[in-house]
Amino acid sequence: MSRLLGRPLAALTVVAALALAGCTAQAPDPAPTITEGAPTAAASDSASPAAASATPSAAALVPGGTAQENLPFFTQIVAGVWAGPDQSTGRAYIDALSAGGFDRGAMQVTADQSTIGNAAESIAFSVRIGEECLVGQVGPSIGQPVTAVMPGLAAGGCLIGQTVGID
Repeated sequence: MSRLLGRPLAALTVVAALALAGCTAQAPDPAPTITEGAPTAAASDSASPAAASATPSAAALVPGGTAQENLPFFTQIVAGVWAGPDQSTGRAYIDALSAGGFDRGAMQVTADQSTIGNAAESIAFSVRIGEECLVGQVGPSIGQPVTAVMPGLAAGGCLIGQTVGID
């Protein structure tokens, strides 16, 4: 399999694994909506992820809206950070999403470094909205950013495994 075909397949596999991990004994949730190869955000004169997310565009936050309604704006912010210098830094995504109006208290992010200090192959971050989650994954092993709406975990939160604190 070529490297170009392997990256999207790996990204979809990770997103599918996250979706399956969120399954509970409740009624089945609709299939996750996956957006791969997010639209490119307009260029900004500032290197700040928050400034990149503030660039006018078609998508906007829907206050009180569902995860599905806010997926285009989430995807746009992720694409803006990905296009900048901090594309492999979890904090950059959290700061940009927060600056865009998403609830920082409802967010989770995985470490952007391994336990031995190497850059992570991928990082995941999320925003819980009601019973659903906006989930993003980026990194050198993923290729283009991947975003999806997924069911929230029964115990709360969106991401399985160890996450890092958000201040």
